[in-house]
Amino acid sequence: MSRPVPSVTRRDQVIAGLAAIAIGLQVLEAAIPSPVPGIKPGLANIVTLVALLALGWRAAAAVTLLRVVGSGLLLGTLLGPAFWLSLAGALSALLVLGALAPLAPRHVGPVGLAIASSLGHVGGQFLLAWALIIPHPNLPLVLPPLLLAALITGGVTGILAAHVLADPRVQRHVHRPA
Repeated sequence: MSRPVPSVTRRDQVIAGLAAIAIGLQVLEAAIPSPVPGIKPGLANIVTLVALLALGWRAAAAVTLLRVVGSGLLLGTLLGPAFWLSLAGALSALLVLGALAPLAPRHVGPVGLAIASSLGHVGGQFLLAWALIIPHPNLPLVLPPLLLAALITGGVTGILAAHVLADPRVQRHVHRPA
């Protein structure tokens, strides 16, 4: 006896589309040389914020995890150190967003969410790198510049996410808590 296959909903299609955009942005970002190794603008996080504020935390988590795995496949980093760093950062950022989601958008807007998740992302990546990849006692010396970069890039991605969310076509779909 076979089980019926659940149908794909419009929400599933939107999540898949957002994940595809996020993967494209991450692949594009990987092709852009960075003046400082390890520091990237995190443009795919704009899509995560849009998913969070328009569809909720579960959709944001789905978009993020699909992005990490999909870009890992396309970039050839799947299961390598870069993949695990990306996953650690993504999971840390999702934990931060999960904690702040009940406060959004009334008390914490896209910029605040983006900065907090960016700091969480750097924190998760740093902890994994220090624990398993580069367990050097002086590694914490690079943390302040990384956190400053996260603050700046998080602010920029938050501003961009706010602009996307202000679009009337997106505004019709923004999740409003009861």
